[in-house]
Amino acid sequence: MNARTRKAFGCFLLLTYLAVFAMLAATLGAYVWTHAPNWVGLLYYAIAGVAWVFPLKPLFAWMNRGA
Repeated sequence: MNARTRKAFGCFLLLTYLAVFAMLAATLGAYVWTHAPNWVGLLYYAIAGVAWVFPLKPLFAWMNRGA
């Protein structure tokens, strides 16, 4: 697979992952916010707002790998 195809496919995977993660995080966050104290909801959103990037490291490494 050449670099251009790999980056195009990686961008598609990135956008798909972000859409799914955002939907799941928002759904779980709404549940947490209504069933737990406010500080737990704030902590959840702070962690979810940073945690989305860590699973993407292997994808970025693969996308930028040499031919």
